Amino acid sequence: MTSTLPPANQHIMITKSAMGVPILTKSDSQKRLALAMQNETVVFGAGPAGTGKTFLAVAYGAAMLRAEYVERLIFTRPAVEAGENLGFLPGDLQEKVNPYMQPLWDALLHIMGRDDLARFQEAGRIEVAPLAFMRGRNLTNAIVILDEAQNTTPAQMKMFLTRLSKNTKMIVVGDPMQADLKDFNNGLLDARSRLQGIEDIAWVHLEAKDIVRHPLVVDIVNAYEQGPSHRARRKSIPVFGDDYGHKETTSNARIDSEDEDTGGT
Repeated sequence: MTSTLPPANQHIMITKSAMGVPILTKSDSQKRLALAMQNETVVFGAGPAGTGKTFLAVAYGAAMLRAEYVERLIFTRPAVEAGENLGFLPGDLQEKVNPYMQPLWDALLHIMGRDDLARFQEAGRIEVAPLAFMRGRNLTNAIVILDEAQNTTPAQMKMFLTRLSKNTKMIVVGDPMQADLKDFNNGLLDARSRLQGIEDIAWVHLEAKDIVRHPLVVDIVNAYEQGPSHRARRKSIPVFGDDYGHKETTSNARIDSEDEDTGGT
């Protein structure tokens, strides 16, 4: 990769999946994120769900690990309850938080494959843990990814960022509009107000146009951001009991698809 943004019709290959399929950037914002991860020490990627920010971060981290540029790949996210109660989930603490880590394991499995993932994990070179487990640690020679950063408090964000040590890069991703808990200041937004302009810290903002999931996700994100009055690509809603397949609608929904998988988180 280079530090110059390629033309619109050219993509940046981060790595290849376990099946040998190139993992490519799909938009200019994704290209900026890829270049920032290569060139800066701390990178913030902020944007709505489906823009591929977490997947690209995982792909970059996996590529650096497999190429032996770093010794460890560390993933963390706050164990915040999205309306559920952790205390009522079965098992010990690790078993309780494992479901919150599953999206990261899914991305790793897609990129590295079962055998490589097991090999690196058994060697202690891949770690997935709740954010609280980062306290007091000195993270050296690693790629460290903080996911769901909008669910951190400013104090947690400071704690995480100050774990930075030699030959380590930190990638922080999140959606400022999708915080699960509303009764504290958003650590992601707070970091932006404090850290923008500091050398070797990059901020990349992704938008709804960068979404690489189903095309309908773009409309869903826009509808939630713009409120109930939003009417983009609306169609008539069939009355309960109508034959939906035969009811004429005004939908102009797209049915195109993407050939390359850049994830969607």
